[in-house]
Amino acid sequence: MNKAHEIDSPDKITVSAGPEAGVASPTAISTAACKVNEHCVGDHWTVGDVKLLARLIAIIAMGQAKHAARIIADLQPAVPALTIDVLRSDAKQRLTVTGDTPEKQDAHRWHRDGLIFEAISWIAARQGAAANVLMRDPHISATTQGLDGLMIELDEKGETVVRATILEDKCSNDPRRKFRDEVLPAFRNYHAGKRASELVAATSSLLDGRIPDEAVMEAAGRVLDMAFRAYRAGLTINPDHDSEAGRTALFKGYEGLEKITGAQRIGATFLPPSELRTWFDEIAGRAIAFIDVLGEDDHQCSIR
Repeated sequence: MNKAHEIDSPDKITVSAGPEAGVASPTAISTAACKVNEHCVGDHWTVGDVKLLARLIAIIAMGQAKHAARIIADLQPAVPALTIDVLRSDAKQRLTVTGDTPEKQDAHRWHRDGLIFEAISWIAARQGAAANVLMRDPHISATTQGLDGLMIELDEKGETVVRATILEDKCSNDPRRKFRDEVLPAFRNYHAGKRASELVAATSSLLDGRIPDEAVMEAAGRVLDMAFRAYRAGLTINPDHDSEAGRTALFKGYEGLEKITGAQRIGATFLPPSELRTWFDEIAGRAIAFIDVLGEDDHQCSIR
């Protein structure tokens, strides 16, 4: 039997166990190639289906990125595999701004928005990924340190790494400063081999179970070869940056990562449909509303 609940916050959201509801089409994030300069290729992101995006963010916040990947790849209904109370409660806490002072609230808001943006970056990458592309799950805790994201592409046989893309995502009202002062230094460290062991470990983890154990280390070692390395910087922008000239200024200095081609330096920009912080509050609210509907669904199921 199909069950559905509807709410009006902020738009009507329908949650259904039937195949006709919540299907992951059209895409949650619209992506398009865009011009930067000869040193860098551009990827432009905007919101596609905002309801689907909110649902995917909620599912990721509930610790179910693997399930979200299946929803994206197979056009499955956009509902979580698990909806137990503790998962919903934890996810709502992650998506809610807290703090007993304005300063603490402001800091927590940026942490929350950073997690949401990392999920958006992951969704954008997964939407265009083939079956032979492996990705680290997005972080669901603001205290998680280390590698932001890693995307590994295997050959057609699924045995050899042909591309390893290191991802750094920053949600900010000052994307130029974030790129110059945080993203580029992180990329330089990887480029200089200062975090080689972390890259090998992360790649090995992604490959585990996909290829024979004895071949994992050799395959993972390819992530250290610059011929197979790429970098992708993901930044939130405002309309001032949304032009070829704006993106060129934004990603100035990318060419400092030497001995790779422009195609190996990717500059991704996300333009929210409204003012940055207002929109992130809105999308968090939509995700929370979806989680609340799941709770109502569980409650009614339990008494039927």
